[in-house]
Amino acid sequence: MEAEGLDWLLVPLQQLVSWGAAAAMVFGGVVPYIPQYRDIRRTQNAEGFSTYVCLVLLVANILRILFWFGRHFESPLLWQSVVMILTMLLMLRLCTEVRVANELNVKRRFFADLDPHHFWRWSSFGDYVQCVLAFTGVAGYVTYLSIDSALFVETLGFLAVLTEAMLGVPQLYRNHRLQSTEGMSIKMVLMWTSGDTFKTAYFLLNGAPLQFSVCGLLQVLVDLAILGQAYAFTRHPLKPAPHATHPASAKAL
Repeated sequence: MEAEGLDWLLVPLQQLVSWGAAAAMVFGGVVPYIPQYRDIRRTQNAEGFSTYVCLVLLVANILRILFWFGRHFESPLLWQSVVMILTMLLMLRLCTEVRVANELNVKRRFFADLDPHHFWRWSSFGDYVQCVLAFTGVAGYVTYLSIDSALFVETLGFLAVLTEAMLGVPQLYRNHRLQSTEGMSIKMVLMWTSGDTFKTAYFLLNGAPLQFSVCGLLQVLVDLAILGQAYAFTRHPLKPAPHATHPASAKAL
């Protein structure tokens, strides 16, 4: 009887918690990039952030949206992809503007040049948009032709989550190559770790497709590896060579 009397409180409370979890899924993924965005604007130096992180997330979320057309999953996960794509475009725009402003007497590079040596290092934000639209068009057309194939749909979902699981790898590689985490926002990585942990728990508790849970677990492991780099390079910093260039001149991935 008491339980029935509390229904008026528990049901709305459960609904509120559900809405809160959904909102956290939609917008929580972009929060880690806020401190990195502010750091780049403040310092006018984008070398510490790998723009290949943006590439990975753009590809992963475009593929995830296409996967939804073949196998519907929860709406918050779909909207999360839309919000993340917009966020990565904003990050790319800032990084491109800052990098081009700091490059003097450097030949401009364009997507239309189709030069693999300068892929994802173009001189205009519009070139990145062209690349994203071209990829979306090709992937969308292939998905349209193969949407009735269960094998294709499941493979598409696997590729989406596998790509997203590789999110931190460009940053991990950059840190290893330079033997430094200078310019990388530790707050961003800590938020990656907490967000990916929450996201993985959300996947497991809500019965999301298996691919999503595997993606989350891999992302948490990569996040922990990057935090390990930050700890190791802080305790044992690389001694600069006698005539080494300024760290800001090192090209991030």
